[in-house]
Amino acid sequence: MECLGEKERKLLRDLVDAGQDHLTAGWSEPGVKDEDKQRLAAQLLQLDEGYPGGILQYVSNAKRLLQDSREGKNVFDSYEPSVPEGEKLDYGSGACNELETLGVEAAGEAAFVLVAGGLGERLGYSGIKLALPSDSARGACFLQLYIENILALEAKARAAGRGTGERVPLAIMTSDDTHARTQQLLEQHGHFGAQPSQIHLIKQEKVPCLADGDARLALTAGDRFRVQTKPHGHGDVHSLLHSTGLAARWGGRGVRWLCFFQDTNGLVFRALPAALGVSVRNNYDVNSLAVPRKAKEAIGALALLKNEKTGHQMTINVEYNQLDPLLRATTSPEGDVNDDTGFSPFPGNINQLVLRLEPYVKQLQKTNGLIGEFVNPKYTDASRTAFKSATRLECMMQDYPKELPSEARVGFTVINQVWAAYSPVKNSAADAVAKVADGLPSHSATTGELDLYAANCRMLQAAGVQVGGSQPATFNGLRVDQWPHVSWTPAFAQTAAELRSRLPTPEKVTISGTSTLVIDVGEVQLKALELDGALRITGDARAEAVLDGLAVTNAGWQWVPLKEGEQASEEEAMRGFRVVKGDCRDIICDQPLLYYVGQAVSTRPLEHAASR
Repeated sequence: MECLGEKERKLLRDLVDAGQDHLTAGWSEPGVKDEDKQRLAAQLLQLDEGYPGGILQYVSNAKRLLQDSREGKNVFDSYEPSVPEGEKLDYGSGACNELETLGVEAAGEAAFVLVAGGLGERLGYSGIKLALPSDSARGACFLQLYIENILALEAKARAAGRGTGERVPLAIMTSDDTHARTQQLLEQHGHFGAQPSQIHLIKQEKVPCLADGDARLALTAGDRFRVQTKPHGHGDVHSLLHSTGLAARWGGRGVRWLCFFQDTNGLVFRALPAALGVSVRNNYDVNSLAVPRKAKEAIGALALLKNEKTGHQMTINVEYNQLDPLLRATTSPEGDVNDDTGFSPFPGNINQLVLRLEPYVKQLQKTNGLIGEFVNPKYTDASRTAFKSATRLECMMQDYPKELPSEARVGFTVINQVWAAYSPVKNSAADAVAKVADGLPSHSATTGELDLYAANCRMLQAAGVQVGGSQPATFNGLRVDQWPHVSWTPAFAQTAAELRSRLPTPEKVTISGTSTLVIDVGEVQLKALELDGALRITGDARAEAVLDGLAVTNAGWQWVPLKEGEQASEEEAMRGFRVVKGDCRDIICDQPLLYYVGQAVSTRPLEHAASR
């Protein structure tokens, strides 16, 4: 080891003492392959610095978890499940609207955390998933949509006199694969209107792979001077918020809440304000945004687990294939069954969280940011000693409550209407078809876009607008309902109550079933509109517009299915359609003025806007 520095030599000696002697076994005499030895030592040092407690702690944790796995230890032994505390809300109801208002105001004292370490390869997309268009009508990518939502919440909270006096921050967890491209996307688009200082990129590192049940670090085939590594899981977001000091600094600046969300659910900000309101009203330390789930549905369930021997209890995610046998073995011989609502009483976890920051920072200090891990090796045989391939320790963001004391306030918020809260883009076209065949949601790029239009149309209908019904369509082998293609900037409306405020006379607004409506200006009022075709409102963010007596009839835009083998962009191919843009009425509000739009367009200075 003469070619190594003292720090590298000490780390290697400690690893050898911990059973990792294969790392240096057979090393050549000094002066031979010194560069390779230095390369391995440098990698080990990097892995040591990237894991809370260091690589020796990782090996120790791995030995313990692998021993539990070998013995078939059940982590839920002695625990009995019950339905946890939480709120179930009907989207657009009075109760939901009240909580949304509370949440919007609290957003001024919140920070947002986006877990976005993945590429779009599984979807057939060569870029990062955050760069995917959330819809084809407005064209905003997911990252733009999320930042626009945060800026809109920030503005509303400030108008209500709430906030910390600083900009609402956003942390984005990236990976080696996505970090540079996320940074480039932000810089190319002027951070989508945010201040660069508002946005913090925190990069997740990988962890060593394990070769066998003795937790020996796996060396790369064909290169014994490099350890195999894999991602540790999205639970690393907690250790990164701790190690970077972000969580503690935010707390010192008056931030009270943390809102965690994932990278391709375009509807998440329709539900987050209500969830944040629930957290404020109930003073929850942890609040999981959830959706209704059918009994035995293949989605994790939120459950309160109580250990009858120790009295310890925790509200956590329990995988669907664990919940049913756990219920049968303890409190319910029938297992996981639907109740009178037609759904399981145990809500479906969708990995969107609201945390109270003060106890969160204290917990991170206590655990050094490390979240409870698990290991899932694929054994070669019943002896459970050898692996089919190298494994690694993993951690999940939603497992944070496992380490909390029993008295912690942990609950959930369910939006009963899934269409208003959850339609992620995570499956390829082929996988989506297979999911539907198994009775599961497709969660594809096709439905992610069309569900966004459907949610907007349902919100308009609930507000009293006459919206043409959905039409059946087939894209990429998926049979879907295609609603009018309505898309708007979050500055226009984020909540049902805000949308109603944009519609002073909703009965005078009609949108045909084949229409497209794009609103890219925030301050727009729809007083009287008849739309049968395509209408797009764009312009200066400071402009305001009133549509009163406007009738639009044109050929509009068409969402046309792709033919088999047809040349298409990646974005089109994953959706299964191409948007053919025919005629469109464009209202361009390019000055900070009030635009009054009927059959003609007139403008007034904004100071006279109150007289409209």
